[in-house]
Order: sequence, then structure tokens, then C-alpha cells
Amino acid sequence: MRPTSAVVDLEALEANAAELARRAAPAELCAVVKADGYGHGSVAAGRAALAGGATWLAVALVEEGVELREAGVTAPILLLSEPRPNEMVEVVAHDLRPSVYSPVGLAAAAAAAASAARRLPVHLKIDTGMNRVGAHPDDALLLARAIVAKSDLELEGVWTHCAVADELDNPFTDEQLGRYEDVLALLTDRDGVRRPLRRHAANSALLLSAGRPDTSPIRRRSRYDMVRAGIALYGLSPGAGLDGELGGLRPAMGLRTEVSYVKTVRAGEAISYGLAHRFSSDSCVATVPIGYADGARRDYGLLGGEVLIRGRRRSVVGVVTMDQLMVDCGSDGDVVAGDEVVLIGRQGSESISAEEIAVRLDTIPYEVVCDIGRRVRRLYR
Repeated sequence: MRPTSAVVDLEALEANAAELARRAAPAELCAVVKADGYGHGSVAAGRAALAGGATWLAVALVEEGVELREAGVTAPILLLSEPRPNEMVEVVAHDLRPSVYSPVGLAAAAAAAASAARRLPVHLKIDTGMNRVGAHPDDALLLARAIVAKSDLELEGVWTHCAVADELDNPFTDEQLGRYEDVLALLTDRDGVRRPLRRHAANSALLLSAGRPDTSPIRRRSRYDMVRAGIALYGLSPGAGLDGELGGLRPAMGLRTEVSYVKTVRAGEAISYGLAHRFSSDSCVATVPIGYADGARRDYGLLGGEVLIRGRRRSVVGVVTMDQLMVDCGSDGDVVAGDEVVLIGRQGSESISAEEIAVRLDTIPYEVVCDIGRRVRRLYR
């Protein structure tokens, strides 16, 4: 079996959930485990989060919710996007909480609930300015009334999502939260909408920034009744400006493999597809069995990417291929096949983080961990 694996620390996930639940209190913690738990494994991450104090889980797709149910997860599961009409039967059958924001979605949800003789709790998603999905604030009251008018539906929650919550100085987050609170103010018993509703707007960035002395009052109260924490659950920062707010959170995933082959490449020779890297001196080169099909981006070596071998940083050279990459070990003839290679994590006194890789690749740590493919074994400890 290939030695390449992502090692997931379940104790770290549980401890991170406990810390986030403490910061969110008295609001509930909803752990976001979509995209296979940001690459960590949705079932394992979900169970660890619930053990740590989360009371809800959230996913993007109906099939992600079904996977959790089939694994025995009984906690409430929120669907962050409105399912297609033909998926609503599965939503009801597996007791998922769908987000809704269109008349078509409402009608499909009500029909599926009626056919199963069940009452389906739904969460009304409000688009306060991200312009991705959600009902316009001007339509929120009519949609809320339409939900309440359907005996097969229960308006359980109203929520929104902030586009720049990780940018602490950006006033647009306050604008979005203000629009959201304006919608909440419209939803009163007088208008036929039952209260209290489960209100939720805060993501990892809003939660981590809530305790800062320079945080605006509306951001401080944005925890409302529930906080949806994604990237912070996995011990990673939602933005560079929040690195200092991670506190006791710690990364839950390491990525490692081992050297499969060692050779000497002579000065003047080049390496990998396109021969993009040429050696200026004789070098010991280690081949490593992980490639872009596993999440190591093709241009990682061209952008200065590094790995750890024998406790030292080593440069990835040439383009990463589908299944393998090459590492320049210089004149170090001690590197041999079987040596551990760390792409994310610690080896000796050195470490490489997902955040560091993200900076090098001009992306975010979310993409780094989500890109780790399913053919990379997940090992849980």
C-alpha cells in the first residue's frame, strides 16, 4: 500500500470544538463538515465536533447529509444551500434541515413533507450582500409568511452569510449584519411568523473576532443563537488578520509520505515534465509518491514549495506530476528510500503549515486541505 496518508488528530478536533463552543456560548455551535469535513473526513470530524460540544452539523449537499445519517449521526444537520426540488424527498427521509430561499424550493419542501406525513423544519437564507444564494431582504417577509402558512413546514431558523468577515477593517460586514437585523425586526408574531427563531450569521471569522476590543458592537452580538464554525474547527485561520485569535486551537491534519527512490542528477541536467528546473550542481534527488491527483499542486515546486525530510526543509523541483514529485536534497547523500516526508505538519524542530502553503500558492488554507484527494488514506488517531 502506498505510504502517503493524511493523519487526522481526532483529539485536536474535539478540543477545537470545545474551545469554539466555549467562545460561542450561550449560542449553540454548528460544526461545518461539508466537503468531506474540509478533507478531514466528514463522519470522523462530525463525531469529534459533537463530542466536543457542537450541537448541530452543517453540510452543503444532500448526499453529504445522507452520509452522516447512514453513519449513525443523529444530531440536527443543516443544508447550507437549497436542495433541488427532486432532492426534497431525500431531505425529509433523512431528517435534514434544508435552507430555503425560493418559492419553488418552498413548494417542493412542503410537498415532500406532506407526502411523508411529516412536518419539516426549514431555515430561511437571506442574501444580505454576498450575492451568491439567498432571498433578497425585500422578499424575506413574504417568504417567511409563505412558510408559516404551510402546515407541513416549520420556520425554524433565519440566517445569512458574510462575505468579508475575515477582513476586520472592512465595514461591509457591519452593513450585512445590519440588513440581517432589519429582516429579523420584520419577523414578529404580529406578522404571523413564530418567534423565537434560531438566528445565525457568524462564521469562524466572526466568532474569532467577537472578543477583540476593536470589534464593532454588531459584530460582537453576531453570535445570536447559533454559530457556524468551519475552518476554525480544523485549527486553521480564516484570515491572516485573525491568526492571533486562534488561541488554543490547533491544526488537526498532517500530510506525510516517504521517499520512494533516490538518485544523483548531474549538473546541467533538468527534471520533470517540461524540464522546467535545471541543476547548477550535482544533486541528490528524492522521488516522493504524491502528486497533483492527491492535492499537491502542479506548480508547487515552481513557486518555491518545500517538504521536510530528516528534519530539514527541502525544495520541490520541477513540476509536480500526477502521482509523484521530486525533491532536491543537495549534497545530502544520507537521504534514502523509506525516509519520512512531511508536506504538512512537524518533523523535528521544523514545521510546514497549511497557511504557509496557502501563502506560497496565493490561495487560502481551505483550498489546501480540501484539495487532498480521496485516494490519500486518512489515518485517525
